[in-house]
Amino acid sequence: MENHVYKKIELVGTSDTSVEDAINSAITRSSKTIRNLRWFEVTQVRGEIRDGKAVRYQVGLNVGFTLDGD
Repeated sequence: MENHVYKKIELVGTSDTSVEDAINSAITRSSKTIRNLRWFEVTQVRGEIRDGKAVRYQVGLNVGFTLDGD
């Protein structure tokens, strides 16, 4: 098993549908410009309430990627 070095960045994903969609939105968009994504960690979940209902979800994520392409 090789040792890896990871860089970690913070992202915020949003969705009108669900927390899972907000996570996938952030990962999908960041994967267009960041290579070698390996893991994520949810750090915050929040949303907007309108007329007594949750209408928008925001999820804060730490995302890790390898620097060496492994």
